[in-house]
Amino acid sequence: MDSNHQSNYKLSKTEKKFLRKQIKARHTLLRHEGIETVSYATQSLVVANGGLGNGVSRNQLLPVLEKCGLVDALLMPPNKPYSFARYKTTEESKRAYVTLNGKEVVDDLGQKIILYLNFVEKAQWKELRPQALPPGLMVVEEIISSEEEKMLLESVDWTEDTDNQNSQKSLKHRRVKHFGYEFHYENNNVDKDKPLPRGLPDICDSFLEKWLREGYIKHKPDQMTINQYEPGQGIPAHIDTHSAFEDEIVSLSLGSEIVMDFKHPDGIAVPVMLPRRSLLVMTGESRYLWTHGITCRKFDTVQASESHKSGIITSDVGDLTLSKRGLRTSFTFRKVRQTPCNCSYPLVCDSQRKETPPSFPESDKEASRLEQEYVHQVYEEIAGHFSSTRHTPWPHIVEFLKALPSGSIVADIGCGNGKYLGINKELYMVGCDRSQNLVDICRERQFQAFVCDALAVPVRSGSCDACISIAVIHHFATAERRVAALQEIVRLLRPGGKALIYVWAMEQEYNKQKSRYLRGNRNSQGKKEEMNSDTSVQRSLVEQMPDMGSRDSASSVPCINDSQEGGCNSRQVSNSKLPIHVNRTSFYSQDVLVPWHLKGNPDKGKPVEPFGPIGSQDPSPVFHRYYHVFREGELEAVCGTVSDVRILQSYYDQGNWCVILQKA
Repeated sequence: MDSNHQSNYKLSKTEKKFLRKQIKARHTLLRHEGIETVSYATQSLVVANGGLGNGVSRNQLLPVLEKCGLVDALLMPPNKPYSFARYKTTEESKRAYVTLNGKEVVDDLGQKIILYLNFVEKAQWKELRPQALPPGLMVVEEIISSEEEKMLLESVDWTEDTDNQNSQKSLKHRRVKHFGYEFHYENNNVDKDKPLPRGLPDICDSFLEKWLREGYIKHKPDQMTINQYEPGQGIPAHIDTHSAFEDEIVSLSLGSEIVMDFKHPDGIAVPVMLPRRSLLVMTGESRYLWTHGITCRKFDTVQASESHKSGIITSDVGDLTLSKRGLRTSFTFRKVRQTPCNCSYPLVCDSQRKETPPSFPESDKEASRLEQEYVHQVYEEIAGHFSSTRHTPWPHIVEFLKALPSGSIVADIGCGNGKYLGINKELYMVGCDRSQNLVDICRERQFQAFVCDALAVPVRSGSCDACISIAVIHHFATAERRVAALQEIVRLLRPGGKALIYVWAMEQEYNKQKSRYLRGNRNSQGKKEEMNSDTSVQRSLVEQMPDMGSRDSASSVPCINDSQEGGCNSRQVSNSKLPIHVNRTSFYSQDVLVPWHLKGNPDKGKPVEPFGPIGSQDPSPVFHRYYHVFREGELEAVCGTVSDVRILQSYYDQGNWCVILQKA
């Protein structure tokens, strides 16, 4: 069915609906992927909805395509909800176009999806260059026999320990048991003075002795964590605390294979297959510098060829398919470190860092000091680079501003580079920000702006018809200071005046949809595309193709690391160090330090230390900004503490909690 050869009036209602869907798929592919379809028949087809990214494996799709002729090649890009099929002849591809367009197939999750086919001149997919394993990483296949695997799995008793000899916990994404020493997720460390009574299970001794003899490990471990993962569960990206454990960390995979994602600070990502009964050994750079984690999903993108078992998942789109995860149990062994770490990566080493991460503030004075160092000073340093990433207004904020009556006086509290100050020319808008450098940028753009603290805005009470506060309140370090910031905004409003508030959400996945922030877990244009992004499995390219725009406002650059082999407790405790996070992953703590990698030449000619080797030095200094990310309902609760205010609307917008409130 070709829209260029058939008129709509000749088509049935069902056929018209299908044609609209097919045209939509064509436009979506062009807009978001740059894939141009053609109206004439060729040997090559792009199959929308028939991709690894929405749960269709090579083993499912290829037999369907082969019913129409000899398939010369089937290219399935990783994490994409489409694939390319090249037939031996044009006649065969035309047969597939007519026969399979609108055909319903069942994906690997048992759900029905509809294929939409369009002709293309050729498969427009750039092959990624082969990558090497992170330095110091080794995967040893078949390290134990299937009988030994069964014996180890049967030795694990997941019933609660009645005598409390060992530590067992049920975490959000898995359950764990600790032996030798308990791993404390609230500070990502062990108490070296409080070993668990029984030590490691006797059943492990023979394996550890063998690995020592064969040279896979140099230290006999004295701490073990057993993790059990149901299909779909995973562990956030993390680096095991340097000062807690010695160099080598080894993990035995049992029950099911898994793909583990390794990521270097400069953005290079390497997906590594860990077969069942294999041993992962991390030493040196792979242990100290690269994060490792397991993405929460029920299928992994793997090599289709039988010969490929362990190691890197290559970029050969002609040899990729999906592997359904099973119940996996890992035995992770470590040697507790008794002396400070002296590794070669001091910038990421907790033993060697000149400045330790700040603690959660216990007083208003401490909170003010934390904000000064980890908010105010940082934005002064990064103002130019920050401004260059803030150029696209968010639609709901634009809608709020354009709906205000002509002539309204509006204050933008925390205006940054003034992105919203010129949206509606019919308003009288003034901005304020704590950063002198950002205010200077506003003035260069001919906007009205001045420097002030959001807790004390030098504007007369009741003088504003409206206020906006976009990505500001989450930078205040205590609940009392966040309430005070909101009270100051309300003070500025006249009776009946409205305010729009945006703050970062802890829930970066909401209503089964990942935010643009999580979907942006890919390298920027011009860099290698990551083989394993955190992009969610897309059920339908036609209905759910993600917006490729970059996240803006409070939501463009950073976020989140989550501790060691297990994430961290979502509640911060007094005197605990604030966790530093890895970009583009979910939040597991509400109070965090978010890194900003400053691009380009550093301001003021400051010397920059190399971050770490991977062929070359990274010249980008890293700054950390304090954030309190809001849980669902928390922003409304804060608004409820302010008198003379009612909430007109509250909503979720791409990883932000938002309210529109009105002064009574």
